[in-house]
Amino acid sequence: MERSEKILQGLGNQYYRATLKSMGFTTEDLKRPVIGIANAWSECVPGHYNLRQVAQRVKDGIYRAGGTPIEFGVIGGCDGMGQGHDGMHYILPSRELIANSIESMAQINLFDGLVLLGSCDKIVPGMLMAAARLDIPCIFLPGGPMEGGVEFDGRQADQTSSTEAYGMLSAGKITEAEYVALEDTACPGCGSCSYLGTANTMCALAEALGMTLPDGGLAPATSAVRMMMAEETGVKIMELVEKQITARKIITNGSIRNAIKACLAMSGSTNAVMHLTAIAHEAGLDIRVLDEFDTLSRTTPPDRQDESRLQV
Repeated sequence: MERSEKILQGLGNQYYRATLKSMGFTTEDLKRPVIGIANAWSECVPGHYNLRQVAQRVKDGIYRAGGTPIEFGVIGGCDGMGQGHDGMHYILPSRELIANSIESMAQINLFDGLVLLGSCDKIVPGMLMAAARLDIPCIFLPGGPMEGGVEFDGRQADQTSSTEAYGMLSAGKITEAEYVALEDTACPGCGSCSYLGTANTMCALAEALGMTLPDGGLAPATSAVRMMMAEETGVKIMELVEKQITARKIITNGSIRNAIKACLAMSGSTNAVMHLTAIAHEAGLDIRVLDEFDTLSRTTPPDRQDESRLQV
């Protein structure tokens, strides 16, 4: 029996059906498995700016596979915007608010499964914590990374280039015109910050955990692949619901170790330690994440390109 059937099937449950029909859901819609879409879209965070379009493609996939999507909003703050002022005290606590709000909505509405849409520092772990806590079928779908900006100081620019450029301006190494121009060219479009900070680290580790589709953490935010992946995610969540593959069947001691190895191999953000610890705790696992980082760091080789591929 699906969770949603407890409130959507039978003569005695007319109240719930009538409530949903007030928003345009049909009798046939309410006979299908109901999939919640937790969407952290906002105009506050570049990593989430494309999630309206991504969510629509997820809905297309869910409908295609025989489910009914119901979308709801989730808060999400940008770590970069919350630094250097009082806002920095709110960033880490927002992780728990995100997990709590998703748990609350999933339980209030008895969703049969969840697709989690987010990309950034505290949003990704907060969503994965909610999935582990709820232990229902869940797939996480990032919005994708931002592409690099113009070349600056020998590499493609990103937000950190602006900070570095200010130091260079103060030292007289660049002109004010060069500094000002960077403001419009460092970030060419939306997406999670185009460097290996916590956001892209956690998206990659979500994939290593098995909580995204293959390559789910890598396709750029503005790519057609990201939209294709969104629709396929909608299809796949229905498969998980049908087979009752819940989050705790995916988030295991083994998959946490896999994520730790991936983080070590790519030299990911050190914040992954506290986030993987929280996810493991919510999943009821006994793995000691910090100890595993120490142990596995002694045996996990760094990711290096095959030298033969570099020969022209």
